[in-house]
Amino acid sequence: MSNGNGVDTDGESQITLTRTIDADIEDVFAAWTDPALIEQWQADYAEVDPFEGGEYKFVTEGDDEDPGEHIVSGEFLTFVENQRLVMSWVHKDEETNEELIFVLDILFKEVSNGRTSVTIIERGLAHADPESRIFSIEAWNAALEQLAELME
Repeated sequence: MSNGNGVDTDGESQITLTRTIDADIEDVFAAWTDPALIEQWQADYAEVDPFEGGEYKFVTEGDDEDPGEHIVSGEFLTFVENQRLVMSWVHKDEETNEELIFVLDILFKEVSNGRTSVTIIERGLAHADPESRIFSIEAWNAALEQLAELME
């Protein structure tokens, strides 16, 4: 089901977002795998072993509304340079202390010279409520916006 804004939902276990970015595919792919670039748009600190089976860890500092460190970690389940990343995405919920586990499937496609389409498919356990789904969609939209700004 599409909402017309490049966001598709499949029941309550999958979210799909697509964004075209004005940058070469190699640069957009590197923004997902190079810690120095990741730290410019997605995390305050990043550790990345960029190969299939490699692990990663992203740390983001909280703010007044949501204090503390937020850590996401996992491994690259699939790593096809300039084409596809599949990552386990493990985040510990601070309130419940439960680990929330998702799989991110990120597809990169050259649209034209200097333009790249990025599709993020987030699969995982059903979100607890509609608000958490909306939060996830908004968070990925904001991340893709930051990535597009970085690439300009």
